[in-house]
Amino acid sequence: MATTINDLPEVILSAIITLVSDTRTRNSLSLVCKKFRSMERATRASLKLRGNARDLHRIPICFTAVDQLDLSLLSPWGHSLLSPSAANTDPLLAQRLRDAFPSVTSLTVYSRSPSTVQIVSRLWPGLRRFKLVRWHQRPHSPLGADFDPLFRECQSLLELDLSEFYYWTEDLPPALEAHPGVARSLTKLNLLTKSFTEGFKANEIKSITAACPKLQHLLVACMFDPRYIGFVSEEALLSISANCPELRVVHLVDTTSLANARGDPNDNGFTAEDARVGRAALVDFFSGLPLLEELVLDVCNNVRDSGLALEVLGSKCPRLRLLKLGQFHGICSAIGSELDGIALCAGLESLSIKNSADLTDMGLIEIARGCCRLAKFEVIGCKRITVKGLRTMACLLRKTLVDVGISCCKNLDAAASLRALEPIRDRIQRLHIDCVWEKDDSHGFDDLGQVNAHGVIALNRNGDDDGDYMDLNWAAEYEIRSSKKCKLGMDGECSYMPPSNGHGYGDGNGSGNGFWYDETWERLHYLSLWVGVGELLTPLPSVGLNDCPNLEEIHIRVEGDCRFNHRPTQREFGLSCLAGYLRLSKMKLDCGDTVGYALTAPAGQMDLNVWERFFLNGIGSLSLSELDYWPPQDRDVNQRSLSLPAAGLLAECDTLRKLFIHGTAHEHFMMFLVRNNNLNLRDVQLREDYYPAPENEMSTEMRVDSCCRFEDALNRRPILD
Repeated sequence: MATTINDLPEVILSAIITLVSDTRTRNSLSLVCKKFRSMERATRASLKLRGNARDLHRIPICFTAVDQLDLSLLSPWGHSLLSPSAANTDPLLAQRLRDAFPSVTSLTVYSRSPSTVQIVSRLWPGLRRFKLVRWHQRPHSPLGADFDPLFRECQSLLELDLSEFYYWTEDLPPALEAHPGVARSLTKLNLLTKSFTEGFKANEIKSITAACPKLQHLLVACMFDPRYIGFVSEEALLSISANCPELRVVHLVDTTSLANARGDPNDNGFTAEDARVGRAALVDFFSGLPLLEELVLDVCNNVRDSGLALEVLGSKCPRLRLLKLGQFHGICSAIGSELDGIALCAGLESLSIKNSADLTDMGLIEIARGCCRLAKFEVIGCKRITVKGLRTMACLLRKTLVDVGISCCKNLDAAASLRALEPIRDRIQRLHIDCVWEKDDSHGFDDLGQVNAHGVIALNRNGDDDGDYMDLNWAAEYEIRSSKKCKLGMDGECSYMPPSNGHGYGDGNGSGNGFWYDETWERLHYLSLWVGVGELLTPLPSVGLNDCPNLEEIHIRVEGDCRFNHRPTQREFGLSCLAGYLRLSKMKLDCGDTVGYALTAPAGQMDLNVWERFFLNGIGSLSLSELDYWPPQDRDVNQRSLSLPAAGLLAECDTLRKLFIHGTAHEHFMMFLVRNNNLNLRDVQLREDYYPAPENEMSTEMRVDSCCRFEDALNRRPILD
C-alpha cells in the first residue's frame, strides 16, 4: 500500500501545517479533507474577520487557537462593533465573540466611541497588544476616555498602536499617569498618527516617556518647528534617552512628513528655519541609547554639520540596522580617502536620506564603501546627486542591495534612475521611481570628474566649475573598475568584456569603456511609482522597465491639482501598458492626493468624473486579483467618492477577487460590480480612511442599509471556490 501524507503522525502533520503562513494556501489546505480542515483551523494563529457586523452571531467557532484577531475590517466599515445597548439587551452576542476566540492576546478594532474599547477590554482582559482605529472625529468626551477602560481592564498590556486612531495628543499623558502599573509595563508605543496637525509637544513627550520607562519601541509624530509653542527641542530629545534607556526602535517624525506630499525638486534643500537640535545634543542623545536598532529622525528643519554626531551614532549604537534622516546636512564630507560621518555606521542594512542639501555623488560612493551591508537604500529630495554617483554606488553594493527608492531628485528622472540601477538590475526586488519624463536627460550622465594623465580622477568637490579639485586615488580605483571591468556576473564578481552589439554603454570601437548587462529585471516583484497629475504612464516600458517577468505588485500614486490642468490629449492615463507584466496581480492606485472639482466645475474645467475615466481607462485589460483604489477628492467639501465612469470601468475587471475603495460610493454604482457576473469577486469594502471621515451620510451615498443590500447581492452569486 502506498504511503501518503495522511499516514504521518498528527503531531508532525500539525507542525507542518503550522509552518504555512499564507492565508490562501492555508484555506486551500483545509479543502483537501476533513482531517486537514480540522488541523488548519486548530493551528490558525492570526485572523482578519470580515463580513457584516449585523451577522456577528454567525461568526465561526472553529478558530479557538487564534491569538491575533483583527475586527477593524467589519462592514459597514467604521461603524461600532457593539453598542452598549446591544451588549445590555443581548449579552450573548458579546459572549459569543469571547467563546469563539478565547485565546486572543492581540486585537485590532475600529472604535467610534469609548464604549467599544470598554466592551472589548472586558471580553479579553488578558490582551497584550492592542491597536485602535478611528478616522471619524473624536466624540465629545473627557480627556483620556478612550484609554481609561483599556488600562483599567487589561493589566497585562505591553503594546499599544494608535497610528490609525484619531484622538487629541492631550488624551494620552493623563491616562498613562492615572494607571502607572500598565504604563510601566508598556514596551511598544506607536503614536505616528497621520491625522495630527501639530503632533506631540515637548512636555507631552517628557510625560509619556517618564510614565513608560520600559519602552523598547517609541514612534511619535512630533512638532519640531521652533515657530510653534511646545516644539520638540534638545531638551525633549535628551528626556527620551534619559527616561527610556532600553529603547531599540525610535521614530521621531515631524507631522509635515506624515502628509506624504512630494517636495519641489528644484528647491535648494535648506528650510527657512533651523531645528533647535545641535550636534552636542545629538551626541548625548545617541550615547544614551546603546541598544538602538532602528532610528528615524525626520525633522523637517535644518540640522547642520551632523557628520560628527552620526559618527558617534555608529560607535555608540553598534546594533543599529535601520536609519532614516530627514533634513540632515553634512552627513559625510567625502574629503580624502578616509571614511567619515554616516559612512562609519558600518552595520546599517537600511538607509534613507531625505532632503540632504549637500549630498553629492562622492558622498554616495563614500556611503557605499562604509555601509557595505546595505540591502535597502532610499534617497529623497537630494538635488546634487546624479546617475554617475548612484550607478557607482550600485556597483559597490551589488551583492547586498535589493530594495531601492529614488524620489524627487532633480537629476534623476525615470530613465536616469533606471540607468543608474543597471548594475543590480538582475538582483533588485523592490523599486520606487518617479515617473518624470524628460526629453533631454543628458544631465544624468555628468562625470564625477576628469581622468588626468596619471589615471587619477580630479574631483570637483563642490559640483561647480570653480577649480576646487582634489586627486582621490581611491575614487579613481572604483571609477576605473566600474568603467572597464564591466561585465558583472551572477556571483557579483567583475570581469572585463569588450563592448558588443549595443547591450550597455560600450563606445563601439573595442576599447571596452562600457557596461554590459542583461536587460531583464529578473527578481523585481514590487514596483512603486509617483506620477504627477496630467502626466502619462505610457512611457514606462520604453525607458527600461519592459521586461519584468516576476512583477506581482505595483503601487501607483498620482498627485497634483487637476484644477490647473487642461484636458489631457490622450484618452487614457496608461494602465493598459502594464498588461505586459504577465504576473501582475495586485495593484494600489492612489489618487487620494489628486484634487479637483467633485460637484460643479467652472466653464472649461474638467470635473473629477472625467479625470477618473482618464485614470482608470484600460484597467480591464489587466489580470488583477486585488485592487486598492483611492478616488480623487474635492477638499472643499471633504468628498472622496467613486464616480459613475469609475464604477463602470472597475466592473470590467472580471478577475478581481478583492476590491477596496478608500472613499464613498452610491449604491447603484456599486451594483455594477454585481451585475457584470464577476464570479471571482469575493471581498468588496468601502473605507472612509481619510480625516475627517464623513460622519452622517445624508445623500444617496452608501449608508448602513445600502451597504447591507450590496453585500447581500454579492453573496447571492455562485462562489467558484
